[in-house]
Amino acid sequence: MRFRIDHQIIADLIDDNSKILDLGCGNGELLELLISKNKVKYAVGIEKDIKEVEECLKKGINVLHLNIDEDLNILNDNVFDYVILSFTLQSLKKPDKVITEMIRIGKKAIVSFPNFGNIWIRLYLLFKGKMPKSKFLPYEWYNTPNIHFCSIKDFEALCQEKSIKITKKIYLKKFDKKIKSFMPNLFASLAIFVLEK
Repeated sequence: MRFRIDHQIIADLIDDNSKILDLGCGNGELLELLISKNKVKYAVGIEKDIKEVEECLKKGINVLHLNIDEDLNILNDNVFDYVILSFTLQSLKKPDKVITEMIRIGKKAIVSFPNFGNIWIRLYLLFKGKMPKSKFLPYEWYNTPNIHFCSIKDFEALCQEKSIKITKKIYLKKFDKKIKSFMPNLFASLAIFVLEK
């Protein structure tokens, strides 16, 4: 099975024998990768889409049918080594609250998201005058699950406001290769951040 590059990078960031919580785990693809690489002591996903929950269960992946925006308060402090939010930030109703909860629940948090401030999105809007679509963001403006369009600068400002420490930043260009940190808000399509209290 071929895994997304951001999932592979996230897997490389995680220490062996870790307790992992994957928020918005979808069909469990990232957890499946982490389990196959023997990265986990214990892993569980949280997903609100019942069809995706069923897919996880078919694969033998532990999953809770909960709403990330509303239900994280049921989890105790520092239960997990890593809490992951992969490509889900932009679809949350309360992303600031979720990021704060992630830091409370886990020792470290890993967040990946599409950078809506990159040059390709800016140019698409400038020349086409329409909301951009791509392989990873294939939706029309009226049916997209993406409700909070965030840039790298926006995310860094949120972390600063909440006194959340950013310990690592990784940027990808067009979702396929790493790029240097030169002007990432302009050139990166995807950002991956590791956070701590």
